[in-house]
Amino acid sequence: MATIIDRLKYRYKNGDVLVKLVFINAAVFLTLKVIDVFFVLFNIRVVDLISFLGVPSELSQLLSRFWTLLSYMFVHEQFWHLLFNMLWLYWFGRIFLQYFSGRTLGSLYILGGFAGAFLYIVAFNTVPYFVGMGHSWMIGASAAVMAVVMGAAFYRPNVQLNLLLIGQVRIVYIAIGVFLIDFLSLGSGVNEGGHVAHIGGAIAGYIFARQYRDGRDITGWVSKLLDGLANLSKPRRKKTKMKVEYRRTETDREYNERKHSEQAEIDAILDKLKKSGYSNLSPEEKKKLFDASKK
Repeated sequence: MATIIDRLKYRYKNGDVLVKLVFINAAVFLTLKVIDVFFVLFNIRVVDLISFLGVPSELSQLLSRFWTLLSYMFVHEQFWHLLFNMLWLYWFGRIFLQYFSGRTLGSLYILGGFAGAFLYIVAFNTVPYFVGMGHSWMIGASAAVMAVVMGAAFYRPNVQLNLLLIGQVRIVYIAIGVFLIDFLSLGSGVNEGGHVAHIGGAIAGYIFARQYRDGRDITGWVSKLLDGLANLSKPRRKKTKMKVEYRRTETDREYNERKHSEQAEIDAILDKLKKSGYSNLSPEEKKKLFDASKK
């Protein structure tokens, strides 16, 4: 048991942002389930943690539970809800990380969650059909995941996935199909808030991809917000008189552009390999292909 826990700790500590997001969602799910079992066994009725962490549609309640705008996107009540969300996040997150930094992935996840919550709250306070359903609350990472799915799909629409019984399909068609399912499910009376939030997250992901192609990163403010929150938890260091030379590190955009350029170069080498064979590659091309295979 100790070995398994140690392995999980090592995997989380050394994993990228995608792995950490999956771990956090799973950890929150297990923690809430353990607490729920404890409450049931000892007949404790303090608070419903799921609804306490879920984002409410009622504005007055939202003001007193402002943290739910962030917490809801890490909370799942059912195992299958968690499993499917994490599978989608992992599949499309891996594609996303081929072209963007982990920091951008994490920021888009949060932005998609915010967008989903925003559309959900607006819809349930303005659209007559949803207003008639009364006040409710929402949980789940689906909106955040949809942002990553749409971001990857519309930034690199020609990337393909192998689907069982279907074969290779462009990820952009998969993303559009999922979006249409959510849109056409509006008014069905089943998971209405979820479908609205999915659409909000999808729109955020689509806008991210289109804006990034035009040279603008709409996740920048989220990255700065997360950096600010992270710095609050760090202990302040005493100022010293020692002079330190600071070097400017690579920005997110520079990193993303470099990865995109490297991937384009590898794609060109693979095309040459497919047409002419390995023997016709130059020593430099063979080395680049070998180095890329180790990443």
